[in-house]
Amino acid sequence: MTDFIRKITPNSKDDVLAGITVSLAMIPEVVAFAFVAQIDPLVALSGAFIIGLITAIFGGRPGLISGAAGAVAVIFVHLISEGHTKGMLFDQPIENMGYFYLLAAVILMGIIQILAGVFKLGRFVRLIPHPVMLGFVNGLAIVIFMAQVRMFSHKQLNITAEGVKEYINIPMQGAELWTMIGLVALTMGIIWLLPKVTTKLPAALTAILVTTGVAVLGGLDVSTVGSYIVEGGGNGLKGEFPTPNLELWQNLPFNLDTLKFILPYAFLAASVGLIESLMTMNLVDELTETRGNGNRECIAQGAGNMVSGLFGGTGGCGMIGQTVININAGGRGRLSGIMMAVTLLTFILFTDKYIEQVPIAALVGVMFMMVIETFAWSSFRIIRKIPVADAVVLVIVSAVTVIYDLAIAVFVGVIISALAFAWENAKRIRARKRFSEDGKTKTYEIWGPLFFGSITAFNEKFDVKNDPEEVVIDFVESRVSDHSALEAIFNLVQKYEAEGKRIQLKHLSEDCKVLLYKSSPKFKEVIVEDVDDPRYHLAENPENFPKPLSEYKFF
Repeated sequence: MTDFIRKITPNSKDDVLAGITVSLAMIPEVVAFAFVAQIDPLVALSGAFIIGLITAIFGGRPGLISGAAGAVAVIFVHLISEGHTKGMLFDQPIENMGYFYLLAAVILMGIIQILAGVFKLGRFVRLIPHPVMLGFVNGLAIVIFMAQVRMFSHKQLNITAEGVKEYINIPMQGAELWTMIGLVALTMGIIWLLPKVTTKLPAALTAILVTTGVAVLGGLDVSTVGSYIVEGGGNGLKGEFPTPNLELWQNLPFNLDTLKFILPYAFLAASVGLIESLMTMNLVDELTETRGNGNRECIAQGAGNMVSGLFGGTGGCGMIGQTVININAGGRGRLSGIMMAVTLLTFILFTDKYIEQVPIAALVGVMFMMVIETFAWSSFRIIRKIPVADAVVLVIVSAVTVIYDLAIAVFVGVIISALAFAWENAKRIRARKRFSEDGKTKTYEIWGPLFFGSITAFNEKFDVKNDPEEVVIDFVESRVSDHSALEAIFNLVQKYEAEGKRIQLKHLSEDCKVLLYKSSPKFKEVIVEDVDDPRYHLAENPENFPKPLSEYKFF
C-alpha cells in the first residue's frame, strides 16, 4: 500500500487541482452525451465515476482521463430504442427494457476489452494510419453535431396502432426556437471568449453557470435537464451512491436471443472504446514524453465497463478532450484521475437538483464547441497535398462513421490503407539482368519486396525457355515476405529444373532462409550459403578508398 501511495502522489498538488478542474469540465459533456444516447444523465454520471476511478487506479497510462464518452454513447442509441420495442412485445411487457439491454451490452463490452488486453491486442493501434485517425475524429464530430441538432425539438410520447409506445420529436418553433438559439450562441460565445481573457476559470463550466443564471433569473421558459428527463418518461435526477442493479437480473432474459441482440453493439462499443482510449494514450505519451502500457489499459477499461454495467452505469472510454485539459493543468499521475472521479461523485450525491435546472441550450452550446474543436479542419487544407489514396481513406472513414459507426469506419480505413500500400509496393519489384563474360550464366538482381502483391510482376521478369543453362537469382536488395512469395520461388525453381537448367539463389537474408528451408527441403539444393553480402566488399578492401580508412565514419 505504501508503494502504491508513493507511486500515485509524486505530483500531488498539481494532480489534485487538475482532477478537480477536469471534473468540472466533465459534468456538462457527460450529461450532454447522456442525451445523445437517450439515457438518464445519472446513468452516464455514474458510469463516468466508476470507469474513471478504476482506470485511474489500474490503467496503463497515468494522466489519462476516462468517462462516459460520446464515441461509445452513439453506438448504444439504436440498441436502447430497439430494446424498448422488444420489451413491449414480451408476454409481460417491461418498461424501459432498452436500459437493461444497455447494461448487459456494457458488461459484455467490458469482457471483450479484457480479453483484448489479455491477448495483447493493444499493440495493433499502431497500425492505424494517420488519415484514418483524421477521418475518425471528423466523423465523430459530425455524428455529435447531428445528435445536437435533434435537441432543437421536444420528445412526445406516441402509442402506435399496435399499442407500442414510442417517442417522436416535435421541432421547436417561434419564440421558443429563437430563445434556444440565443442561449446556445451565448454559451458558445463565453467558451470562445473566456480563455482569451483568463485561463483560471474553466470555460465550459462558466458558460453553463452564466447561461443557467440568465435562464433562471430571466424567467425564460426553456427546456432544462429536468424537464427533458420528464419528457422522456424519467423522474428526474436522484443523487445516490451507485449500487449493484438487481433489476438487471430480474428483467433481462438470459438466452441466446439476448446474446445475439447485444453482441454486435458490445463488440462495436468495445472496439471504438479501445481505439479511442489507445489513441488518447498515444497522445499523452507524446505530450509527456513517457510511454504507457496499452495492454494494461485495455484490461482496466474492460474492468471499468464491467463494473459500471453491474452498478447501473453506461459504458465509456478514454476522453481526448478531458485528458488534454488534465495534462495542460499539470496532471501527470494516477491521483489526478482518482480526484476527478471522487469530485464527480460529490456532484452526483449533492448537486442533482442544481443540474436539473441547467438549460438544454447550454449543453448543446458546449457540445457544438466540442464539435468545432474535435473536427480536424486541417484536413481541408492538406487533402490536395497528400497522396490520393490517403485522401480517399480520409473521406471514406468520415462517411462510414456517419452512416454506420466508428468501429466499422476504422476497420474499413485500415483495410483500404493496407491494400493501397500493398498495391504501391507491388509495383516496386525490379529485376536487373546481366550475363557472365562467357555468356553461360545469367544473373537476375531482384530489387523490392516479394509478397502476394508483387509475385505476378516477379514471374514476368524471367525467361525460362531462353535463359542459359546456369541461372542465378540475387536477392541482395529484396526480401521474401509471405507464403505467396515462397510458392512463387518454388514454382520458378521447378520450371527451370523442368527445362534441365541449374538455378541458384544468392544473398538471402537469414530470416528469408529460415522461411524457405521450412517450406521445402528442395531449397537446401539451390540456396548458396557461403556468399557474403556484396554491399560490404567495399569496406573490406582498403584499396577501394581514395583516402585512409581511418578518416571515414561508418554509421
